[in-house]
Amino acid sequence: MESLLLRDNPLLLPLNKKKTVYDGFITVQERDFRIRILLPPDLQLKRARLHCCWQLKHLLRDYEHIVKQRLQQSVDLGGFILELKTVLEVALNRCPEGRSVPPPRYYSLLISEMETVGWDKMLSIDMDFQTLKLRAEDSSGRQHTLTVKLKSKHPAEAPDCSADLPVPLTITWTPQSSLEQLHSQFLLVLESLTDFWDVLDEIDGKTWVLEPEKPSRSDTMRRIAIGNNVSIKVEVDPRHPKMLPECCLLGADHVVTPLRNKLNANMHMWNPDSSVLNNLRDVLEIEFPSPATHEKSSFNVECGICYSYRLEDAIPDQVCNDPRCGQPFHQACLYEWLRALPSSRQSFNLVFGECPYCSKVRGRRQLTQRPGLSAACIFSSYSYGSIHHLALSSQSAVTRSLIARTESEF
Repeated sequence: MESLLLRDNPLLLPLNKKKTVYDGFITVQERDFRIRILLPPDLQLKRARLHCCWQLKHLLRDYEHIVKQRLQQSVDLGGFILELKTVLEVALNRCPEGRSVPPPRYYSLLISEMETVGWDKMLSIDMDFQTLKLRAEDSSGRQHTLTVKLKSKHPAEAPDCSADLPVPLTITWTPQSSLEQLHSQFLLVLESLTDFWDVLDEIDGKTWVLEPEKPSRSDTMRRIAIGNNVSIKVEVDPRHPKMLPECCLLGADHVVTPLRNKLNANMHMWNPDSSVLNNLRDVLEIEFPSPATHEKSSFNVECGICYSYRLEDAIPDQVCNDPRCGQPFHQACLYEWLRALPSSRQSFNLVFGECPYCSKVRGRRQLTQRPGLSAACIFSSYSYGSIHHLALSSQSAVTRSLIARTESEF
């Protein structure tokens, strides 16, 4: 057994003739860990003492009870070392970052850098001193958080940085860089996005935003209420926030079409020196409902199928095109309804069926009738893979042509 111990652990050697003290290294995954074992005169492992280097202690901190149990139950030292190496293998595989445990100087350097940055800018740091969050404030007083995950060879290796931004966070790092320089670069990025956040803050403060419910600093889209079951989805470019954004009008055709015509006709009036909200008012020739003039509940019209407003993260955004109805539905609810309706029909990737709300109020309508002439409300669906989406009033030109062709078949 002694020869087996030496063969498997050639760097772990006895220091006296009685072989009560072993000192040296055990090798796991091509890494050497310093270890020292003190045995009693009778060489019983139950009363042995184990000393290890700080790297090994760090890795085994969640496995101490297993190591103690193996020390009590192993028959001989060779068997214990074998089981210890097995436990260490598991620890390394479950905690890959543990393969590069930072040296002591890492911690002293980190504390020094934190003091330079300023403790008032420190939000938190984890127990391993590897992930910290820094506070930053832009010129408009908005608060931001920079999350920094340091590598074990800091500052030789660039840290992983993340923040709630609408653009990728690009940081320049060299072995001579510091947290203070990192924080300064982050402030410059924030300043470059000030106009973008000013645009969205004005929209959030002066209109009723339907989506997202709780906007983050990385969100570039706002769905703004125009009226009951009518809204506009605006996608602002973070790099050119005052330019004409991508716009999508949502609602019944008889309401959306005049707005779309105004948008196309007045697009040339867009003034980059004015705010996006003022430009939208001028181009669409409307006044947006605001918290000062309207209650948000006026626009939170529930789905005509599930009778709720918010379904997980979705709100009703599919509207019946019949001017006498205009009932909104969730995409998921409407698709399930049409799929289960015996009278519904599918042509290619389009599903046609009766409006669940209209059929209740004015009775059943036949699909052979044309919409707009006491006809059934027609909805279309398109799918990507196994996920189905519904397109009502906001259909593309291609989709509308497909609907027109399919309607002519009935």
